[in-house]
Amino acid sequence: MGKKVNPLAFRLGGVRTWSGTWFATRNYRDLLQEDVKMRAFLVGQLKEALVDRIEIERARQNLTITIISGKPGVVIGRAGAGIEELNKKLKKEFFRGRRVNISINVKEVQRPSLSANIVGQQIAADIEKRMPFRRIMKMAIERVLKAGALGVKITLSGRLNGAEIARTETLANGKIPLHNLRADIDFARVQANTIYGAIGIKVWINRGEVFEEKKKTE
Repeated sequence: MGKKVNPLAFRLGGVRTWSGTWFATRNYRDLLQEDVKMRAFLVGQLKEALVDRIEIERARQNLTITIISGKPGVVIGRAGAGIEELNKKLKKEFFRGRRVNISINVKEVQRPSLSANIVGQQIAADIEKRMPFRRIMKMAIERVLKAGALGVKITLSGRLNGAEIARTETLANGKIPLHNLRADIDFARVQANTIYGAIGIKVWINRGEVFEEKKKTE
């Protein structure tokens, strides 16, 4: 019936796993809210680093944050100065007056062109530079398919090219099986801020099917 379900949430516990690893009974709501705010804060601080996702692990007084990025060097900085700066900012913003040991790990995305978040951020950066949106979408689709994706779909909505009336444009190539739970579909929503207003970007990337044997070997 055309019900829209987030492809990542739909596959949780199967193909995909949770981005937060912790357990709570009483203060679950507060910790979840803290996770959301921390992720938004870190993405805002690391705009140039092409962050794919941020994983948070909690254990009593310890907090481990893993940043998976397309440009890990930007996050780390010279001799790890970037990580130290992030650590200070996080303690000041979220843990003032609390004793928490924060350790930040940085991992590199092996194939950035197969990450929906990174592709979405690259499209947003090009739109903010006032490049024609159709050319941007076609270039992004070519890049993703060259990286080995089975299918890709990109949707832009808003005042495209500064038009007076907002509209939605979609380009797709290959197959995006949204009902197949085995399919590893990566999905992201990104926003491009232009002088005409915000433009919403949605990216779906089909990275193939995941089977139990394949998961065990990995």
